[in-house]
Amino acid sequence: MMKSAHAGGETRLRPRGSNHVGMRQFNERVVLQAIRLHGSLPKAEIARLTHLTPQTVQIIIARLEADDLVRKLAPVRGKVGQPSVPMALNPDGAFSIGIKIGRRSMDMLLVDFVGQVRERLALAYDFPDPDTLFDEIDTRLDKLAGALPARLRERLHGVGIAAPLSLGGWHEVLGIAPEKAAKWRDVDIRERVAAMTDLPVGFVKDTAAACVAELVAGRGRSIRSFLYVFVDTFIGGGLVLDSHLRSGLHGNAGAIGSMPLGRVTQGMAPAREQLLGVASLFNLEALYREQGLDAGAVADGRALQAPWLEFTERWLAEAASAVALTVNAAACLLDLEGVIVDGSFSAALRDRLLAALVPALDRHSWEGVERPAVLAGTIGSDARAIGGALLPLYDNFAPDRDLFLKLDA
Repeated sequence: MMKSAHAGGETRLRPRGSNHVGMRQFNERVVLQAIRLHGSLPKAEIARLTHLTPQTVQIIIARLEADDLVRKLAPVRGKVGQPSVPMALNPDGAFSIGIKIGRRSMDMLLVDFVGQVRERLALAYDFPDPDTLFDEIDTRLDKLAGALPARLRERLHGVGIAAPLSLGGWHEVLGIAPEKAAKWRDVDIRERVAAMTDLPVGFVKDTAAACVAELVAGRGRSIRSFLYVFVDTFIGGGLVLDSHLRSGLHGNAGAIGSMPLGRVTQGMAPAREQLLGVASLFNLEALYREQGLDAGAVADGRALQAPWLEFTERWLAEAASAVALTVNAAACLLDLEGVIVDGSFSAALRDRLLAALVPALDRHSWEGVERPAVLAGTIGSDARAIGGALLPLYDNFAPDRDLFLKLDA
């Protein structure tokens, strides 16, 4: 039950409540969501945004304060009348753990009620081995829970896991031995982690989790429909339409890595080139290795310094051209408001990719279709783990079980 509002020319999201007595918990969640989406607000503004009566908001805020979910900020004095007292989310009100399991590394984050990372534990590897990885997760879960003071541990609400749907997939491209990849064939990641903890455990595809983070805590609060592009070992994405994350029948909606880059005509060999074979970071790593350079530079500032820069620029030109083709095709099919680009690389390299996208998009015809705005993501490399961590928080505190139903139809 959400309605759009306009403030300063920007579309904002407005949760709308009910004054019915039986809606107590729902209304509490609506008030929390209003504060999360708009920042600290005085009670009168909360009432206006949510369409709840001032008396109802007064009662709800008192309950939320008693539960340590919101806190008063310093009074703000206006030109006339009494000073207003903004209410804000209490960062210590709730916590969750996000786990990102990738093909090159694992990140585990302790995230507070406002989505800030309190603790971070990381593990790098050439390729994850389930025989040892779950022991590492078990140990780190205890460490992250132990990082909270004893009085706050009961406020830990769950664990959200973000990982590829098939960790053992594409092993030939990565040069991984088939027997190593095959170990993941029958592994239920959520089930294995759930056996380690009494907390609820959820699972979401890694690029979808990154899209969740951008939808909930980034540009998605003001853009209703967008294609999300996340550049990682393999490039992937997510699709948001009318402020819903769309997963599709098989969970692969927005899976742009499989986007074909060629066409097949009669008598020609099948076109097998896909976006992930051109615009993924493993392509850039391969360029570095061919020159005897440290492939780890893809994740830091060295990528834009000599001697790596020459090969980074080669990759940027090829990646931008391939992503532009994908954006053009998606815009024709979906009528997108925007395209958001982020990744597990530095913000500087992300910005260089965005700059290269502009002339690449210029080379396409936009006749009969609206060209979407291309924007930088706001979360960065942590997007997948943060997206995972947001799932239990939203499951407990968002006003609807559909976590991404944020606008009225």
